[in-house]
Amino acid sequence: MGTGLRHPIFVQQWAVLVPILAFLPLSQCFNYGEALSKSILYHEAQRSGQLPYNQRVTWRHHSGLSDGFQEGVDLVGGYYDAGDNVKFGLPMAFTITMLSWSVLQYQEQVVAAGGEYSHALQAIKWGTDYLIKAHSEPHVLWVQVGDGKNDHQCWQRPEDMRNSRRAYKIDEKNPGSEAAGETAAAMAAASIVFRKVNPHYSHILLERAQQLFEFGDKFRGKYDDSVEVVKKYYPSASGYKDELLWAALWLYKATENVDYLNYALENAESFGGTTWAIKEFSWDIKYAGVQILAAMLPEDKNEEQNHILQEYRSKADYYICANLNKNENASNVPRTPGGLLYTRKWNPMQYVSTAAFLLMVYSDHLKATNQNLNCNGIRVTADQIYASSKFQVDYILGSNPISMSYLVGYGSTFPRRVHHRGASIEGYDKNKGYIGCKEGFQNWFRRQDSNPNVLVGALAGGPDKDDQFSDHRGNFRQSEPCTYNTAPLVGIFAKLHTLEKN
Repeated sequence: MGTGLRHPIFVQQWAVLVPILAFLPLSQCFNYGEALSKSILYHEAQRSGQLPYNQRVTWRHHSGLSDGFQEGVDLVGGYYDAGDNVKFGLPMAFTITMLSWSVLQYQEQVVAAGGEYSHALQAIKWGTDYLIKAHSEPHVLWVQVGDGKNDHQCWQRPEDMRNSRRAYKIDEKNPGSEAAGETAAAMAAASIVFRKVNPHYSHILLERAQQLFEFGDKFRGKYDDSVEVVKKYYPSASGYKDELLWAALWLYKATENVDYLNYALENAESFGGTTWAIKEFSWDIKYAGVQILAAMLPEDKNEEQNHILQEYRSKADYYICANLNKNENASNVPRTPGGLLYTRKWNPMQYVSTAAFLLMVYSDHLKATNQNLNCNGIRVTADQIYASSKFQVDYILGSNPISMSYLVGYGSTFPRRVHHRGASIEGYDKNKGYIGCKEGFQNWFRRQDSNPNVLVGALAGGPDKDDQFSDHRGNFRQSEPCTYNTAPLVGIFAKLHTLEKN
């Protein structure tokens, strides 16, 4: 018999595939356990206040030790949000909410990662301890310490700052329902985290969460109208109604009090919960998070309530489908050529990490309830949603066209010159001398060298729309990391680490 080709059709197809496969990135293996450890560690580099004896980021030291004293209140502690030295309450609270949700959603996986569970709890508590201080009276919440304009005129380590540390508050006459609602959500979520390990602390958090929700709901108003100095940095584009729904659902999870559920259902339409179809989830716009939380509730209520939950579910589906590129009429999240979700050019990774988290959470929910997603008649499985989430996370860790890990300190190629005052100046452990306001610009900001301190676990702002990244300190849109970039990744890394081990 001859020795001709046995499968000529297969060979023809393979010949066509070879040049295509040559341009696809090779599948990479990532150490998600290492990524988890580093993502939690990052929060220690952002600490403000009196640092503890077990501080692991040793190039940082005490800072902001008189915060609030000018106003007669103790506001020492908390987190700096990004690469500057201002404490912004709204994004800080969102960071704590997402850290808490990460731990709640993937508690078994975080616990299985050894000591990372205790580190995660410490990261959450560092934030909630401050939020308790900031809630100095039932109807008072301090929402900012420091002035962005003055702070940005200096390039200094937090340990050296001597500029204005004025504190700003919301109260009955100067309302700020976004900040009150998000802080209530953070405390409610954290109260669940600490319920078994620290019941007394959990009770305090829950009581404060309820007070703040009542305050934010009773005295409604935009926080950036009351605290105008925040408008240039963290303005409220979506208003406060999404935060009130968000807080109500977290309080329902924390208390099982149906009054909070009824609030989210009765205000669903008028507050935009079932009318806004959103493609992003961030420190400002919470609708997608609200819709995902509501969509995961069992439809065992009365007919009208179940109908509202179904409307929430339809908007949650829209968000997921938009991030899977499966909505009609181009109503999808744009992507870079390398496949990264690209909502906008300033800090695009903040939307990637939150999207990856919600995709993973929704995938778990669909799998647990034996459901699929319907995107305009297209059946999407839980495994497909999981794969999409993992793709975004792997892009972050280096599976991208320039093989760049955007998680600082992970891998061999990562941003070396992130826009971060503390990381870019010689650490306090090596140089305890005072570095002046302008001296930092002259001697450190303009240097071409890598930062002397590696900001381990920080998620940089990310690439441009063409998957390219310019690694220099002045490029703050791409190189500045933020706490709310990294926080959602904690839960995903924990889950992927467990799957990796198994």
